[in-house]
Amino acid sequence: MFKLFDFSLRLNGFPIKKATTVFEKILAISEGKFETYVTKKRNEIVNFHLQNNTFYQKLVGKAEIENWNTLPVLTKKDLQQPLAERLSDGYSPKTVFVNKTSGSSGAPFVFAKDKMCHAITWASIIYRFGWYGIDFNSSYQARFYGIPLDFIGNKKERLKDFLGNRYRFSIFDLSDDFLENVLAKFKRSKFDYINGYTSSIVLFAKFLQQKNIVLKDVCPTLKVCLVTSEMLFDEDKILMEKQFGVPIVNEYGASELDLIAFENTKGEWQVNSETLFVEILDDNNQPVPNGKEGKIVITSLYNKAHPFIRYEIGDVGILDEKSTFKKPILKKLIGRTNDLAVLPSGKKSPGLTFYYVTKSIIEDDGNVKEFVVKQTKIDSFEIDYVSEFNLTSAQIKKIEDAIELYLEPNLKFIFTRKDFLERTKRGKLKQFQSML
Repeated sequence: MFKLFDFSLRLNGFPIKKATTVFEKILAISEGKFETYVTKKRNEIVNFHLQNNTFYQKLVGKAEIENWNTLPVLTKKDLQQPLAERLSDGYSPKTVFVNKTSGSSGAPFVFAKDKMCHAITWASIIYRFGWYGIDFNSSYQARFYGIPLDFIGNKKERLKDFLGNRYRFSIFDLSDDFLENVLAKFKRSKFDYINGYTSSIVLFAKFLQQKNIVLKDVCPTLKVCLVTSEMLFDEDKILMEKQFGVPIVNEYGASELDLIAFENTKGEWQVNSETLFVEILDDNNQPVPNGKEGKIVITSLYNKAHPFIRYEIGDVGILDEKSTFKKPILKKLIGRTNDLAVLPSGKKSPGLTFYYVTKSIIEDDGNVKEFVVKQTKIDSFEIDYVSEFNLTSAQIKKIEDAIELYLEPNLKFIFTRKDFLERTKRGKLKQFQSML
């Protein structure tokens, strides 16, 4: 069979065959030898950039590594300068893969990967999707993503969708009429899997629930649903499993790196140890013990074109106590470091706390489709929600009582019903946002 997806990678200069061989050799390394592999690769990539990358040389300020934990932590703000000034010797914007981060952290930037690194990234993705019987060359994807609306950008994405054997549902219109068309497409198509932004796919599941339809009944070829880019809440996962009739798989990744963690068939959020070195650090940039929360800091072991060494991605998480070098497990992803709510008492709380507390109450009657929480002042919050009806005073009182119980009293809330919620240019929904 002609492998169109692999061919499209080779056509763009990404050596997928060679990368797959390299990746398979990494997978074959035993548990007992894996720490040695990781230590060797991270030292090699640091030394490469210290010798070949002026940007990284200036950041480190010395010519060799003395202790891994003394290396500087690279922030997104460090990277907000022209790409040409950050590339290693021998690489130019024309000879590397170039892309831009989504900016969900509030600090977007342009990044690069050398073509071998990008090919290994794809080898990693292909391997993990294979856990669920998905083959990028033959499996048909139902894709819930944003899409550029300008003519050229739109056509480019549609071409990539064709080469990637996927059909894209643009998620900027999530009305019932649009979702009716989505359902009709599933009825007449042999989709193998769903992939896309969590919030959009949750809305589709709620639409199916209202119609009392299980998706696999109308699309029997469907095997799995993989969600990404936004938080997946337990109750939403249960709803999707029921309405889709297939396993729901949680993915955590970053375009500038690779898949960071991917839910395995045992339900564990398995960290990518093959191409990345993931650390959990405290506020002083020192490692914390497994089981303790801290900021997620990641080293890309194969990117020679651009350094991502001890790169602070902007998220807070916990590695499981049973993690090993070969098989680290992400126990919990708490949220973004810039999504902290600062309260009048001085207490700091992850913004998603409001979302969790509010979510369980606000959706009791099934009318509220989705909502976002925004902190406007130290004691003031706005909650925008999409619903057929306004929240009742009893519902609002329950929300305020719950927040007082879980957080603190005397916080002020404004509730506003909307026809739709604004998403980013890429179609992501930001569930909590601090304006402070």
